[in-house]
Formats: sequence, structure tokens, C-alpha cells
Amino acid sequence: MSTATPIETTLPTVNARIYPKGGLDVLSHNEVARLRDVSTGMHDLLRRCALAVLTSGSASDDPRAARELYPEFDIEVHQQDRGMRIDLHNAPAMAFVDGEIIRGVAELLFAVVRDLAYTAMDLGPDSPRDLETSDGITDAVFGLLRNARILHPTDPNLVVCWGGHSISRDEYVYTKQVGYELGLRGLDICTGCGPGAMKGPMKGATIAHAKQRRFKTRYIGITEPGIIAAESPNPIVNHLVIMPDIEKRLEAFVRMGHGIIVFPGGVGTAEEILYLLGILLREENANLPFPLIFTGPASAAPYFEQIDTFIRLTLGDEATKRYEIIVGDPDQVAKRMSAGIRKVREHRIAQKDSFFFNWSIDIPLTFQRPFVPTHEAMAALDLHHGRKPHELAADLRRAFSGIVAGNVKEDGMRRIEEFGPFEIHGDADMMQSLDALLRAFVEQRRMKIAGEYKPCYRVVA
Repeated sequence: MSTATPIETTLPTVNARIYPKGGLDVLSHNEVARLRDVSTGMHDLLRRCALAVLTSGSASDDPRAARELYPEFDIEVHQQDRGMRIDLHNAPAMAFVDGEIIRGVAELLFAVVRDLAYTAMDLGPDSPRDLETSDGITDAVFGLLRNARILHPTDPNLVVCWGGHSISRDEYVYTKQVGYELGLRGLDICTGCGPGAMKGPMKGATIAHAKQRRFKTRYIGITEPGIIAAESPNPIVNHLVIMPDIEKRLEAFVRMGHGIIVFPGGVGTAEEILYLLGILLREENANLPFPLIFTGPASAAPYFEQIDTFIRLTLGDEATKRYEIIVGDPDQVAKRMSAGIRKVREHRIAQKDSFFFNWSIDIPLTFQRPFVPTHEAMAALDLHHGRKPHELAADLRRAFSGIVAGNVKEDGMRRIEEFGPFEIHGDADMMQSLDALLRAFVEQRRMKIAGEYKPCYRVVA
């Protein structure tokens, strides 16, 4: 697969030449040219994403940390008559064993090249796709997932697990226990691919799958270029997909998953909750079975009480009917999820909808259009009572998305450094509840893995 030559710098690095084996289509000369051309910006994106997977398992959530540790790293993609070749220069030695790149790391690297090339060619400025309509965006999401070869006509068994990258040891152990119970019941796992609550369920499921002698298992990680450097893929991920932005990433979770479990987390987890509830509260989705469970260890009970209070205040009691909270009982979580997925299967059969991609769920354009969190856009969010719940949920989701950007995405971090914190405006009671929730995230160290957290936002009544 590869040939490597160790070299000496501040940290151990390697020069390597890798020849992909399977799972990666041969790229055209045009695609290769785009990936190599520094002037287009695509090469820098490739370099950043490749470095993130080569440092898979990193404990840092600073998206700039890896580039500072490996400033001389570079990657080149070459198309040859006999196939593709990837050249790595000054690559992290941690990705190699005895001169050979670790197989799982190589697969993640090939996924980076595959998805960035597909996005550049199929969703770029010259794309024939209509990315201004809801159907067009959904078709683009389907195309990305199909190109990644993770859409298979199997019985519904995919559980999406959301939760924070910065969680306590007690909470992490609990996510593994839930993953173990899910695995015993033949369920596969899909997460945001990073550490913490994204890794734990996969780790627990691997043991259960081994005990049940299930060898064709899926540990799917869905990420985006803006977040992958801060949340590098955990080593268990065996199917990595890089979506172009958070909106398409969230839609991929909802279209692929047959049920969702939410573990304790921070602003990113709150964003995911509001996205899904905003969609499920639409009249078009009122009768759609979609199991949604909030769960954590007994110590997380106050966390979910605060989340529940915030949802009731902003979206109303009707929203709370779309989820259930189970605390400290992994076995019950898995039983309830299994029962929910059986109902999903029956509904898909009755509606003649596919098992591997949920075409029936209605996702409006307001949830699909990419939101760029500038200071002006954040201040203009309409966070007031009197709006339809799903419309308010869409703007609340954007507020949390902006905070995520200010915390761990390079573009957002640069805006904060240049112009100061984002300002979030809204009705007094809503802002008071939002501020209390965010303060709790800070106190519980859910905003940052290590170091002092400096808020990138200011809540204004």
C-alpha cells in the first residue's frame, strides 16, 4: 500500500507514497488538477482535512494545533495510467507502523480525497445541480452519500448518536455501555466521527458485535471540512463521509438514521437537537415515526432537565412529545430504540420508502440553506415568541451553529479575534434561559476539552 521514509524534524515525520486499494474511484485528470492547484484553495482544504485524519485520535479541539505541530506537511494526488498515487511529505509518524501507513488511517485519507474531489466537481460553481431548491439540495446529499458507498438496501438498523466531544469520564463510560447494548441487538452506529460521545458508542458496539459474531458492521462518521480539524476522526470509524457544510451534514444524519440518541454535549449537540425538533414539529412530519431518546448517566439528570426546560420555553410543550428522556439505564435505552426502529421499518414498508435513505421526511429550505455566522447575521436572528415553532427552531439552531463556529471553526475564530464576540438578541425570558444554558455548558467544561474558555458570544435581551 505504501512506501515510507522517516525524516527528522521537531516531531517525528514521514515521507510516504501510497497507492489506494479499492474503495476509491479513479479520478479524472481534471479532478486531480483541482486538488493539486494551490491557487483554487482546494489544495489547502485537502491539506487540512488530510492532516486531521493523519492525526486521528488527537485529544486537541483546536483546529490550528495540528498545522502548528506539522507546518511542513503537504499532500499531492497524482493520476497514473495504472491508478492513483498519493504522496505525503512530512506526514505525522503516528499514522505509520514499521514504515507502513495504518490501514484504517489510509482508508480515512482516501475518503478525504474522494469526497473533496466529488464536492469540487459535482457541487462546484459549474455544477448542473440546482442547489437553490429543497429537492436539489436533498439530491446533492443523496449523491454524496451514494458516492461514498454507504447506502445499502439492508433492514433498518442504523442509530445516530449525538453528543459532545468534551464530556466527563462518567458520561463517556455511559456512552460505551449504551453502544454495547445497541450492538447486542444488531444495531450499527453513526456519529459525528470525533472523540467523546462520538467515540464511546462505537467502542461499546465493537465488543457487542464481536460477541454476536457480526463482522459486516458499520461505524459511520459524518463530518465537514470546518469541523474535522477540531474533531479528528476516532480510530473506530470505518466509513468516513465529509459533507460540504453543517446543513448537509445534519440532513445526512436525519436521512440515513433510523433513530437518534442524544448524549450530554455542548452547543453543537444543542444545535443538532433544535435542527431535528424543528423538522419533526412541521405538520408534514407529524405522523412520521422517528425514535429520539435523550440519555446519560444519573449524574446527567440536571443537564437534561435544563435542556427540557429550554425546549418547553422556546418551542412549547408539543416539542417534548417528540422525545423521551431515559437516565442511567443503557439496557432500557437500547430496548426502546429497537422497538422504535421496528415501527420505522413498518412505516417505510407501508409508504414504500427506502430503508437506506428517508425520502419521506420533509426538510424545508430554511433548514438546508448554509448559514454563514457573521456578526451581522448572528445579531439579525429573530429569537422572539409568536413565531411558528419550526421557524423559531431554525433560528435558534443558527445561533448555536454560530457559537460552534466561534469555538472551533477557523473562519469563525478569525471573526471573533477581529471583531469580538457575536451578539445574540431576543426576548428577555428566552435570552435569560439561553444565557443560563450556555453558562452551564461553560461551568461543566462542555465548550472546550482543555484550557480556559473565553466566550465567543454575548447574549443581549
